[in-house]
Amino acid sequence: MAHNTSDSDNEISTTKTKLFEHDIHQALGGREVADILLWRNKKVSAGILIGMTVIWFLFEVVEYNLVPLLCHISITVMLLLFIWSTAAQIFNWNAPKIPDIILKDDLVEDLASIFHRGFKQLLPMLHYISSGIDLPRFLLIIASLYILSVIGTYLSFVNLLYIGFLCMLTLPIGYERYEEEINNLIGNVLMDLRKKYKKFEKRYLSKIPRRSVKEKKTI
Repeated sequence: MAHNTSDSDNEISTTKTKLFEHDIHQALGGREVADILLWRNKKVSAGILIGMTVIWFLFEVVEYNLVPLLCHISITVMLLLFIWSTAAQIFNWNAPKIPDIILKDDLVEDLASIFHRGFKQLLPMLHYISSGIDLPRFLLIIASLYILSVIGTYLSFVNLLYIGFLCMLTLPIGYERYEEEINNLIGNVLMDLRKKYKKFEKRYLSKIPRRSVKEKKTI
């Protein structure tokens, strides 16, 4: 019996945890969206970060409503384009152009592909964990969701969206730089939870009387 316990402990300690099967760039689609989230294109990433920060500031601090904000942004952009176009005709400057990245279909397709791939991976994972096969991970996710719900009660929807956006622009590049350390940390946490569950199962769950399969069939 002790030999089986030690074997299971060794099996738990030797298993390595890895969040993604492939590298983080491939997990994010391996295209332009991945380059933006991993700051491979620093100008675009910084521009998006600044733009989202300004939008958050206008909604949360200045307390703009959505419709007036959209109207005022449209008015400002149209006035700037009008002034720029007029000045370009007078001084022979280059006319304003819409950035190519905004007009590219690949950007929207990459975003949709990332969300679709994540949704396809999330559903089977939640089904597997909820089935009770990996109880430590199940309890960890339940606790994490509860903590997230508590945090959500103290934050507005705009703040939650902005925090989520900041996480999208910081967590992937942080994971890429410290992939081994993060995998080891998560692996140690899961390994500790599994060991505690094994002890709990040995002390309490294994002592619960259960009817055999033959008894159930006869009933």
